Amino acid sequence: MHLPSLLVALGVCACAAPVDQKPLAANVRHHAGPHKVQDPYTPDYRDPYDKKVDAETNKLQPLPWRNGEGATMLGPRNRERERQNPDMIRPPSTDHGNMPNMRWSFADSHIRIEEGGWTRQTTIRELPTSKELAGVNMRLDEGVIRELHWHKEAEWAYVLEGSVRITVLDTEGGSYVDDLEKGDLWYFPSGHPHSLQGLSPNGTEFLIVFDDGNFSEDSTFLLTDWVARTPKQVLAENFRVAPEVFDAIPQKEKYIFQGSNPDSIEKEIPSESKGYKKSKQRFTHKMLAQEAFNTTGGTVRITDSGNFPVSKSVAAAHLSIHPGAIREMHWHPNADEWSYFIKGRARVTIFAAEGTARTFDYQAGDVGIVPKNMGHFIENLSDEEDVEVLEIFRSDKFQDFSLFQWMGETPQRLVREHLFANDKKSGEKFEKAIASAEKDPIRSVLEDDEEEKAEL
Repeated sequence: MHLPSLLVALGVCACAAPVDQKPLAANVRHHAGPHKVQDPYTPDYRDPYDKKVDAETNKLQPLPWRNGEGATMLGPRNRERERQNPDMIRPPSTDHGNMPNMRWSFADSHIRIEEGGWTRQTTIRELPTSKELAGVNMRLDEGVIRELHWHKEAEWAYVLEGSVRITVLDTEGGSYVDDLEKGDLWYFPSGHPHSLQGLSPNGTEFLIVFDDGNFSEDSTFLLTDWVARTPKQVLAENFRVAPEVFDAIPQKEKYIFQGSNPDSIEKEIPSESKGYKKSKQRFTHKMLAQEAFNTTGGTVRITDSGNFPVSKSVAAAHLSIHPGAIREMHWHPNADEWSYFIKGRARVTIFAAEGTARTFDYQAGDVGIVPKNMGHFIENLSDEEDVEVLEIFRSDKFQDFSLFQWMGETPQRLVREHLFANDKKSGEKFEKAIASAEKDPIRSVLEDDEEEKAEL
């Protein structure tokens, strides 16, 4: 392979321009494993480097002590919530300034309960920083139907558990029907009518993302609602049947309801002789079946309009961050990041310029926001469990800037004079560390023996 082609394949650019992330193939290295942690929530503890603390695993109760400063807590407390968000109780010393909340848990969202299912949402009303995207978590039992409907917004979804059948009609009258399983996606452009139905014995649960933070799941256009709000004479004229045919229709929306178990797709779809036309578009995609990009600290799968052409307004990455590893310091130039944590526990520090930075802790079921262009990382808090997270964007393309790559591809004189003007030895170590300038989106930590070699 010629050098230019190799650089393109590795996602390396000679300039500081946004590139579509193509993680490097590398051997996955795991962290050495759990280690004993001294209780950092005491007045005697000192840590000038703000190391991570897994309060949950180590059964530690966070207190606002940091490097000898702080005090105990005397008033009422929610101790469980404190353990879930230790960096709120004892923030890193680098946190500074005012920043709006960037975290919400679906556990705090109101649930709408229906026949055989439920739904709950995280929108700009629950999380005011969720301006570009809104999320809905929905559950359908076996045979349960999310009724025929459409939205003003485009709909992107990821199957969390179980299997589901989707139907959708395209703008040329073509029909598309598919059965999806865990790790699969669907995307319905704005206005496209569709339906969902749980298939497996335990049905299905999925995350739906809409390309507008102001979305409301209660404001969709429902088939039963429209028909109930239309004079029967008009229905009769439209469908060319007698008005009394519609005497038995529902008097209000059905929304989510128990239906009969469907047959195979081949047996369910109408025949072409009856006017059925198969859509030429592909509205579904098997994200977890994609070949993963291996990094030194985990795996990455990216799905955007490049490999899922119909998805014009939502791009996403699926990350598995190994114990002790970190989603490298980076930022996104084209859209806010809307993250959904599927497994594990992580801390994220967001840099908002103007001397402002704030750290948030996340776990399974949480949503995180990072506004466009704000620097951040995702650090796995656990030494035993992967962090599994979706990064989702209102964009047709996934793009990011790597701080590591930027430093490696910038003239080293500039880097030294910015960061190490008063410490030549440290500058040389840093220059050696970034010499490859290779993007490594999920970075493993240096083991003790590697640190010793780096010193040499």
